Amino acid sequence: MNTNFLKSWEVIRSSYWFIPTVLTGGAIALSFWTLNLDRAVRSGQLQLLDWVYTGGPEGVRTLLSVLAGSMITMASLSYSITIVALTLASSQFGPRLLANFMRDTGNQVVLGTFVATFIYCLLVLRTVRSVEESVFVPHISVTVAFFLGVISLGLLIYFIHHASASIHVENVVASVERELSRAIERLFPEKKGAYLFEYTLRQEDDVPEAFGEEARPVASRTSGYLQTIDDDRLMKLAVKGDLLLRLEHRPGEFIAAGKTLVQAWPADRLEEEIEEKIANAFQLGAQRLRLQDVEFAIDQLVEIALRALSPGINDPFTAMACIDRLGAALARLAERRIPSAYRYDAEDKLRLITDPVTFEGIVEAAFNQIRQHARANAAVTIRLLETLAVIGARTRTESEREALRRQAIMIQRGSREALPEEYDLEAVEERYRTVQTVLDGS
Repeated sequence: MNTNFLKSWEVIRSSYWFIPTVLTGGAIALSFWTLNLDRAVRSGQLQLLDWVYTGGPEGVRTLLSVLAGSMITMASLSYSITIVALTLASSQFGPRLLANFMRDTGNQVVLGTFVATFIYCLLVLRTVRSVEESVFVPHISVTVAFFLGVISLGLLIYFIHHASASIHVENVVASVERELSRAIERLFPEKKGAYLFEYTLRQEDDVPEAFGEEARPVASRTSGYLQTIDDDRLMKLAVKGDLLLRLEHRPGEFIAAGKTLVQAWPADRLEEEIEEKIANAFQLGAQRLRLQDVEFAIDQLVEIALRALSPGINDPFTAMACIDRLGAALARLAERRIPSAYRYDAEDKLRLITDPVTFEGIVEAAFNQIRQHARANAAVTIRLLETLAVIGARTRTESEREALRRQAIMIQRGSREALPEEYDLEAVEERYRTVQTVLDGS
């Protein structure tokens, strides 16, 4: 799918205007439809049902006015609660988690329903006439407005519960872990089969020896975080220009203007038009996106853990909850096949050399900073080693086990330097031996 569309959709999903706008458009359409039904009843083409509201013009005006006023008040209250929740989330969990809260579909639907009901009541209210020669009371429309008001009241109760539950730390950590799991499923869909080791290059001479000296760089026009890379577009451009492209960065990295995005070989085949299209295949923005950046959710969990371990908060239980979630996600990743860095076209000719993520790099992103900040905390250190044992039991290659083994060694070494209590050190040593046993026997 087109990465520009995916990026735009991601931005729209994180907004508080899209769903309310859609629901408001639906309310406008619903008002015209119900008013047409009322006109059909007035002309005698239809008959009112027993449960339809049958009050007079003054009663209808009062009911619609009360509903409209209530809806705009509830909408204002909901937006205020939302801003307070976002402020608390930003200060407690970190500003990078705001997008997760803003993507909450439940909050967007509630806010949109209140605004849509308000617009619906106004549109119906303007049609009520009490002049004797042209009395018009839209009974069906008023009945629909009444039901919308009841639904909105139920949504208000749901919203208050949902807003308070959404900032609970366990729910926040679980939500981020679900995002991480979905990213792993999306970016690494293939499970490891019987053949664990595959050739990275089909032929040794697929990459020319003089590639580094003769390749021509394609530089970034702007600065920002690399949000998406359109691999399909790059493949088509490489085939069209008979080029070999080596990508220098992957999504999530910050790119300064003028920094090399791609090395293209041979340089004499790189036309100006193709060069511009290659540069446009890289989407940069002010913030990172989760679409192709598996480390984004990992960094969010790490940020929550680091804030919990800070002296001002000192909440090791939250840090351990983050470690548990990281362990579950990395255990799932250990069963997935990370795509090769080398991409071939339909004629088995090498066209793209990417900068892929590695299992070792993801392990380091998940545990390095937590390990460094938890050296003097025995409980968190023990939980780190227990989590490494859980992941190690799911690994399939020696390189993956070596990455975990390296983390275990650094955790053990740090605990020896920072933990003064002998019994704490014995507990850490016991978990360390368990990790080594699991990795040696996997």
